[in-house]
Amino acid sequence: MTLTAERLNKISPSQTIAISTKAREMKAAGRDIISLSAGEPDFETPQNVKDAAIRAIQAGETRYTDVSGTKAMRQAAADKFRRDHGLDYRVEEIVVSTGGKQVIFNAMVATLDKGDEVIIPAPCWVSYPDIVALADGTPVIVEAGPNQGFKITADQLEAAITPRTKWFMLNNPCNPTGAAYTAVELKSLTDVLLRHPNVWVFTDDIYEKLVYDGFRFATVVEVEPRLRDRTVTMNGLSKAYAMTGWRLGYAGAPAALAKAMDKLQSQSTSNTSSITQAAGVEALNGPQDTVETMRQAFERRRDLVVSMLNQAPGIHCNTPEGAFYVFPSVTGCLGKTTKGGKRLSTDEDFVLALLEEEGVATVHGSAFLFPGYMRISYAAADDQLKAACERIQRFCQGLH
Repeated sequence: MTLTAERLNKISPSQTIAISTKAREMKAAGRDIISLSAGEPDFETPQNVKDAAIRAIQAGETRYTDVSGTKAMRQAAADKFRRDHGLDYRVEEIVVSTGGKQVIFNAMVATLDKGDEVIIPAPCWVSYPDIVALADGTPVIVEAGPNQGFKITADQLEAAITPRTKWFMLNNPCNPTGAAYTAVELKSLTDVLLRHPNVWVFTDDIYEKLVYDGFRFATVVEVEPRLRDRTVTMNGLSKAYAMTGWRLGYAGAPAALAKAMDKLQSQSTSNTSSITQAAGVEALNGPQDTVETMRQAFERRRDLVVSMLNQAPGIHCNTPEGAFYVFPSVTGCLGKTTKGGKRLSTDEDFVLALLEEEGVATVHGSAFLFPGYMRISYAAADDQLKAACERIQRFCQGLH
């Protein structure tokens, strides 16, 4: 008799967390490690947000809240959706959870039955397929390569839809590629979805504030309001407000689904931290200048990293529209041997050898269901990024 449930065999531990953990262990052992594997801003949480949390503690706002969140936090999320994108969600259609990942988990577990299919464009965030599988659904992976800007096309979406399709899951801008869909590109997808009334849409917009070169972000329901009653619009505080450890994600959803997600959450974590929610109200309603400061820094860092990576033999790096990742191809380095004698047969071989020999932690593309690539987070200081890219150049120059 085994201890663990059969459902755990459907999923794998997060490979991004695994690489970050290995890098921390090496650093603790005295190695000089530059870690570019985690999706976490290197900025401090804005001071006004910290102050709001302290005020909440001092005011005794330390008790249980409604499972779906305080009225103030849900109203702040509703106001944000209306202010930024003209989306009209009532407070009862807002669910606040312990991070964006829990929003996804709640939506999938609340709606998927065995055999239901979820279309996921790849490269994709490592957790999407595993959450779907854990909810007894079937991930349907649709590859969107560099020749199409790492973005799924309307024809691909149409071809992937079957009578079993329950959800289309979209991450915009995308982790790991940084690819972002324009309103025109989204409209081509929503036109397909309008022809399939049984397919729901989950849009993960958590990187929406981090777009570059004048790109204008748009979300699904903004582009096609007729999809409102079968779309979950998810967002959170971790990326734009440097609040990864605070754990707050939120979503606008049709009332019946919001109620189902609330029911599930009531028997798992209950409410998100009351202190975090008080901070979240300030993050969404308060001054937004720190968001723009971060965005400008990330744009500068993106340009630095793309330029330096494209000077490394065997590497080709596209310029992403958003988020804080680049997703360069390492296929030109595969089949070669490192100075340390390691044969590079796969992208995982590449990132492990890079970590061992040069002390740079990245994540292999296979973790994102797209072999031959690696993900680099440029949410790090400029001098760290420059040093890391120099090490990558040296590593690639030493291959033979």
